[in-house]
Parts: sequence; C-alpha cells; structure tokens
Amino acid sequence: MTKRGAVIDGKYEILKEIGRGGMSVVYLAMDQRLNKQWAVKEIQKRGKGKQDEVVVNSLLAEADLMKRLDHAALPRIVDIIDNGATIYVVMDYIEGESLDKILREYGPQPEERVLDWAKQLCDVLAYLHAQKPPIIYRDMKPANVILKPEGNLKVIDFGTAREYKEEHTRDTTVLGTRGYASPEHYGLRQTDARSDIFTLGMTLHHLLTGADPRRTGYRYAPIRQWNPKLSDGLESIIDKCTAMEPKERYQNCGELMYDLEHPNLVTRDFKRKQKRRLTLFLAAAALTLLTLVSGLACRALASNLYQNQYDTLVSVVSSTSFEEKISAYKNAIEIYPYEPEAYMRMLEAYENEGTFGPEESSEFLALYNANKSRFDGGSKEVAELNYRIGRMYFNYYTEEDGSCSFAGRVQKAYPFFAANYENQRLAEGVEHKLLSDCYYQICSFYKDYILSAVTVEEASREDYERLFSEMERAIAAVETVGAYDRLTLYNGIFLLLYDQRGNLKSVGVELAAVERLLDTVYEKAASLSVRKVQSKRLQREILENYEAYREAVERAYANGTAVGETRLP
Repeated sequence: MTKRGAVIDGKYEILKEIGRGGMSVVYLAMDQRLNKQWAVKEIQKRGKGKQDEVVVNSLLAEADLMKRLDHAALPRIVDIIDNGATIYVVMDYIEGESLDKILREYGPQPEERVLDWAKQLCDVLAYLHAQKPPIIYRDMKPANVILKPEGNLKVIDFGTAREYKEEHTRDTTVLGTRGYASPEHYGLRQTDARSDIFTLGMTLHHLLTGADPRRTGYRYAPIRQWNPKLSDGLESIIDKCTAMEPKERYQNCGELMYDLEHPNLVTRDFKRKQKRRLTLFLAAAALTLLTLVSGLACRALASNLYQNQYDTLVSVVSSTSFEEKISAYKNAIEIYPYEPEAYMRMLEAYENEGTFGPEESSEFLALYNANKSRFDGGSKEVAELNYRIGRMYFNYYTEEDGSCSFAGRVQKAYPFFAANYENQRLAEGVEHKLLSDCYYQICSFYKDYILSAVTVEEASREDYERLFSEMERAIAAVETVGAYDRLTLYNGIFLLLYDQRGNLKSVGVELAAVERLLDTVYEKAASLSVRKVQSKRLQREILENYEAYREAVERAYANGTAVGETRLP
C-alpha cells in the first residue's frame, strides 16, 4: 500500500485513498507538473502464479483498450507505470458517487431516472460494440458506474473487457461478477454483445428493485413482482435483456435503445393487440395457403399477403385522421422496415398537418434510425427519402414553443442532403437530385461559415456570389418539377436572404443583387397555380412575408449592421 505524500514516478503525489477492490487500491493523486488531479490504481504483484498472470494481463488489456477509446462516458488512461513489484495506472479522476453506493444509501431508484441511466449505458455499450473488432465489456454492474454531479454517467473498470473474436467458440477466462453475469460468462460459449445486454438488464433490475443479484439465495423475478407501480413496458424490456438464451435477448444495442425510447410500445397490452392482429392475419393467410400444394407457391402467396397488407396500410384514404395515418404508416414499417415508401408517407402526413417539431421529429427518427442500416443506400428511393427528410427539416422544423431559427433548421437538414451529395452513384436519374444538391450547397455554406465553432475566416463576397449562382441555377432548372418542390426551394432561398441580410451587406454584396433574387423568388411563387393544401400554405407564407423580408434587407443595408442568428417570424 502506498502512503500519503509518496510520489510515483517523480510526478504523481498520492493525496488519499478513494477506493479499494479485491485486486487493487485507487488513490487520488496530484500531477506536480501539470497541477492536475488524477486517479491512480495500484496493483500489487503477489506472485501467485496463474492468478497473478490473470491480474496483470487483465490490467494491460484494460489499459490497451482504454487508450483507443473516445466516448464521453468512458475515462481516459494517461499513464502506466510498472516498477517491478507494483503496477500503477493513471487515469481521469471522476468526481461522483457509484450507483451501488446510491442504492445502499437511498434504496431502489425511480423508474424515470433509471430509464435515463439505461439509455446512457446502452449508448456506451453500443459504442464499444461498434469498435473493430467489437469490445465486450462483460462486467456491467452498479459498482462500475459513477453518477457525476451534473447527472451524466461514467463507466469504469475495464479489467474484464475483451475483444470479440469471431473464430472463438468460448472465452478463455471466466471473468465477470456472479449474479450480473450471463450464462455464457461461465465459459460454455463466447461472450458477445448480447452478454453485455444481459448484464445491463440485471443492473437495471437491481437499480429498480434494490434486490442484489449477488446475494446467496437470490432468485430472479420480474420487476413488477417487487414493485407493482413499475411499468409493464420496462418490465418486458428487462425480461428480454435477461433471457437465459442469447437468441431470445435483444440482438444488439440498437434494438434495445429503440424500446428504451418507446417503452409504451412493448407493454403486454400492446403486444396482445399486435399478437391478436397478427393471429387474425395469419389465420386468413393459412386458409389461403391450404389451397396451394407447392411450397414455392406458398412462399409466393405469403409474400403477396404481406405485400397486400403493406400496400393497404400505406394507401390510407385522405379522409383518415392524422393520428390514424401515422399509426397505419408505423404498422407498415413494422412489416417492411427497409422500404422507404411508408417513411415518405409519414413525412407527407406531417407536411399536410403543417407541423414538425421535437415530438414528431423524435417519433420519425426513432423508426428511421432503427432501420436505416437495412436500407439499400445506393437506391434512388433512399435518395428521394433523404431529400424529403432534409426538406422537412429545412422548411418546417420548429421548437416546442413554436419558435424556429433558420440556422437550427439547416443544422438538422444537412446530414440528409449531404448523404445524397456524397453518394456519386446517385448522380443520375434521381428526380430531385438537383434540388437536393442546391439544398446541400446552402446547408454546407452555413455549416462552414455560420455554424462552425472553428471557422478560420468568414464568408467572403465571392463565397456569397458563388452561392447566389448555385441558387439561380437551381431556380432556372426546376421549372419541370412539381409546384410544392419548387415552393420549398423558393422558401429556402427566401429564408437565407432574410437571415443573412446583415452579412451580405458587410461583405459588399450589392443590394440590387439581393433584391433581384428576392423579387425572382416572389414572382416565381406568385405565378404558380397550386391545389394541394400544403402548397397553398407555403405559397401564402412566401407572399405574405415578401414585403417584411424586403424591408428588413433594405434596413440592414441602410444601417450597415451585421446580423447574427435570426429567429424566423
């Protein structure tokens, strides 16, 4: 044990002991050169053969892994010192309380808080599993999670973590904590991402119920048997995480995160409704299938039945309510999650409703992000979907209080237009490729010159003039597309000119050039004959804002004052 005041490696002064485990002692130390506090883990080499080898190897594996990782919920290792008898690992000092200490002092934690922690832990596990090769943490438990004062979590102790090796059938060393560990932790097969999902599930169970799985005689029971006030949905999630067979658990953290963000969709009542709906569907399918002899014909018919149901759901009549449409499109996505059509219909419903705020955005992106890896990234349909998502954010996104900023819309729209622009295979044959590219140029301009925190130089007159040329080229080229798509482009240009009026003046862009572009957009919008509700709404917005926008531009040029981020009227 190292005494207080001792200096390690000539620079780390030991201040006090802050933790102790079976294999190590952790101290708070001051870096005398940097005047910064670190945590120092001390490992004594005890000379006990195989046990000593496991300790040292796990320490070195931990250090090697941690040096390669960069995630807000993971501490950094900055130094490793081996003096022959002792190994010291110098790492970030994390201020806060471990979750096991919080459990001991305050008992079971509220569901809302545990759900927030679950999302944070799921996110860091997803990061680890996404490494090449995947990193399996293997020892998730409350004692290895620190709650920082601001509410964020840090995952510590990577001594048992390992890289997943596809060719191995089982782990070479049994490591983990009994009670939290999955069956495969005990060496019968190789631990993988599903093993971490099991330990996370047991950790959440402990946090919600206070029932320590390490205790002798502990028997797992669903969380609502411990506390009936806990939700049915969260109980279902934890039960699935902790299934004994890996194939019955969530197969990856993406699946788990989706359910954590939508626990109401995994309640037993919801499942019963889904099961009843599926049972009726399968019964009808079975009656039809009985008339067929050929197995190939059976498969073809089953596929047709699913397709027919999908087509019915995405073709709901216009008189159907907004809520019913969204529900139908969600059900269609459940049938074919990799088909873009239902996602596009959802966007159309939002457009018709004229609203797209945080709630709608979260609802849509939860489905999109859960399934986008299954899309054919090179298809024209996916390019069209990217265009429509970007267009929705660019023209409609508003905050919860009803306010919106053009810069905020641009930030959210950029990734979708960028995905199209950067995929050269989509250069030809996509109906709205030119429009998508124009939006990309606008968004990219904002990203480089307006939104970037590390911009070296501001946009010049030449930069703005190149952007003007791109927009004028797009205006001239979109005469053959539908009225709504043309109006969205006109509105985007309108908003940019209004938002950047002060900067345009400051870099010397002529007022006449700005007014000419404003007038062109106004005249183009006014000349369109539109029938759809959303087109009429967008056209009216452009026409009604024209005078106010033009006057604002003229005032900016008269006053010569630069304008920052503009809240749209």
